[in-house]
Amino acid sequence: MNKVDLVRAAMERFEMSRRDAVALIDGVFEDIQAAVCSGEAVKIPGFGQFKVRDRAARIARNPATGEPVKVPAKRVFKFLPAKALKEMVMSRKGGARKAAGAKGGARKGAAKKAGRTTAASGRKGGSKKSSGARKRR
Repeated sequence: MNKVDLVRAAMERFEMSRRDAVALIDGVFEDIQAAVCSGEAVKIPGFGQFKVRDRAARIARNPATGEPVKVPAKRVFKFLPAKALKEMVMSRKGGARKAAGAKGGARKGAAKKAGRTTAASGRKGGSKKSSGARKRR
């Protein structure tokens, strides 16, 4: 999903003009950006929080040579998802993979049996054209 999709969704959900939807989406992101840049955490219940953390300077090692390397202090942007969002993502991931795998195998078998064009080979199952450099399966 990108900004255009968000604008379309806002237009449909709230029955507003495109100009108003763009202003709404831009305004929300500008407010989040301003708050995070000022050091304030933005917490959205059920979704997560955006915040900036300070990382201290440290000594790391170059994995190729083993030499110590100084890593300077820096500020990093973090998004921490809410527990509810994490659970939704994790529960749907396994279910969607199983359903897609079961349907995909059944479709391939049915297409081969019917002699229809399959996505993998791009040819019909029963008839083959004669050519000099033919691959055997």
